[in-house]
Amino acid sequence: MAKTQGPPDIASPAVAASADGKRKLKLIVLVVLGLLLAVGLSVGSTLYFVSRGESKSADVAADTQGAPLRQAAVYETLMPAFVVNFSNTGGRQRYMQVSVALMSRDQAALDALKEHMPLLRNQLVMLFSSQEFASLTTPVGQEMLRQQATASVQELAQREIGKPAIEQVLFTNFVLQ
Repeated sequence: MAKTQGPPDIASPAVAASADGKRKLKLIVLVVLGLLLAVGLSVGSTLYFVSRGESKSADVAADTQGAPLRQAAVYETLMPAFVVNFSNTGGRQRYMQVSVALMSRDQAALDALKEHMPLLRNQLVMLFSSQEFASLTTPVGQEMLRQQATASVQELAQREIGKPAIEQVLFTNFVLQ
């Protein structure tokens, strides 16, 4: 049997085109709304963090107004480097070369300490040569020696010029042989 064909439905393509256009329009509207929401969130969060940062910087500025400003560090390198020998437990002679820098925040006190440089160098040579080789092979031992040197120089400065004069003794080169 043959199927009867009716006249083509003219309205169905127009309805399909209309429904397709509505879906595209909804998609465009949703994408635009999503972009607007994203832009709004980014602007809002930026303003929030900027204003929060300004309040922190205002707090820091208020805190620093009451506190004295810390002076810049001044370094004095002791030249030439210290070369000392010391005995090992095995009886073998060992050598150590140490380059030292003094860190201070008071240039006048550091200049006053320079007058006593022979005494300071002697004290450091005696300290370095009295060390055990085994303890100096570890970073902890080297740090302890640095702290002992700092305390020694501060005591010398206190005794000779009336104030500690330096904050730290720094090792800029440390060689064991």
